[in-house]
Amino acid sequence: MSIAQNRDVGADAPDDEEVDPLTIGRRIRQLRTARGMTLDDLAAAVERVPSQLSMIENGRREPKLTLLRQIARALGTSLDALLESEPLDERATMEIALERAMKGQTFQALGIEPFRIGRTVPDDALRAMLALQGEIERLRDERAATPEEARRANVALRHLMRTQNNHFPDLEKQALAILTAVGHPGGPLTQRTASDIAAHLGFTLHYVPDLPQTTRSVADIKNGRLYLSSRLASKGDPRTAVLQALSSRILGHTEPTSYAEFLRQRVETNYLTGALLIPEDHAVPFLLEAKGRRAVSIEDLRDAYSVSYETAAHRFTNLATVHLGIPVHFLKVHESGTITKAYENDDVNFPTDRLGSIEGQMCCRKWTSRVVFDEDDHFNPYYQYTDTGNGTYWCTARVELSSEGAHSVSVGVRFDDTKWFLGRDTPHRGVSKHSVEVCCRRAPADLEASWREYAWPNVRTPRTLLATLPTGAFPGVDTTDVYEFLEAHAPASGS
Repeated sequence: MSIAQNRDVGADAPDDEEVDPLTIGRRIRQLRTARGMTLDDLAAAVERVPSQLSMIENGRREPKLTLLRQIARALGTSLDALLESEPLDERATMEIALERAMKGQTFQALGIEPFRIGRTVPDDALRAMLALQGEIERLRDERAATPEEARRANVALRHLMRTQNNHFPDLEKQALAILTAVGHPGGPLTQRTASDIAAHLGFTLHYVPDLPQTTRSVADIKNGRLYLSSRLASKGDPRTAVLQALSSRILGHTEPTSYAEFLRQRVETNYLTGALLIPEDHAVPFLLEAKGRRAVSIEDLRDAYSVSYETAAHRFTNLATVHLGIPVHFLKVHESGTITKAYENDDVNFPTDRLGSIEGQMCCRKWTSRVVFDEDDHFNPYYQYTDTGNGTYWCTARVELSSEGAHSVSVGVRFDDTKWFLGRDTPHRGVSKHSVEVCCRRAPADLEASWREYAWPNVRTPRTLLATLPTGAFPGVDTTDVYEFLEAHAPASGS
């Protein structure tokens, strides 16, 4: 009977990790050398050939329990001491780690054949090989796991948002407490009030020209100073950067330990910022009054609180279901067609990958969020009814510019709830069958057959969005657009 087959040999039997053959073998070697015994000496004492014990010491053979007891007696120790004695010395620990690494995917992928780790191999060489192996695995995991981790985190967070109808009472209470503390009367939140909130939290605002380009703000918690850029974009809202930075402090965020935590903190920060800019106790009566007139409008909410269309659309999703009884969906789509943000609790059927992630998928070309890019009039909102395999939906959409290009922001509802909204009389109609792959995820068969082997597009999608994109030959590229373009511009046959 081997050690692995005898897990219940007594109350003190070690667990699976402790009876690992490689660890046992190294411990036998450590005890043998400490007692000045050669491999031949130990083999003679237990009446075995040296090659058999060598394989045991190298972890290539698991000793039977009877043999292990004999080895323990020959070494002047007990079975428990072999299995549960003090930790291995540094050398033995490194040898075990390298032995395991040589059996792993990293060495195999590099084509490195396992080799015997002799006593003549210097300790520094073992450390160097283990350090290189660890760095290779870190880089591999960073490249391979991060996109999937991002998609999994997005799926989990969207599920939570749907469960809550995208409404978080604790965050609403925190926003109300802050606004009450600074005496905000309701309505649009001014830049002065944002400064008052900063002072209430113990911060002074400092606008500087050399803020790091990759940051929106930098908080000096030690000295109570919040640094913001003095070069705000012409379309930027100076209040938003202040409130987003302060929201993290209000919420007591600490350094995130995972992508999921990082993502959750960003969502909480944006939610609290929206709740400060558009207070619940003031906005709900405003929206209920509009619903009573059958004149709900994202544009009116935007104008009433002097915020961006995206902020108003986000905030509407927070309040619509809980306070107005209206399930909704929200989409933000990059001009390349890539979905960058999504939320739904109205059973709309958005495209997803195998993990259920919407972010990073290509939005259907027939959906309002894509069609709006073709509209010349970007001053007025665009409305559209879209027939899907899951019913008819009405959406209102706008195009906004950002540092990463144009994005469309849209809010939509099921057909039965359209009666509450301005724009319900739109003549625009569309049919989206994105659940059928040919609709938008692949080009028509004849077009694909003509161009698939002869097209090589260079993706326009910003690199910051690529982490969430699905795999494929050209992630982020709408191949139908590419093939249609090539078809239209190809020289006529015979010319």
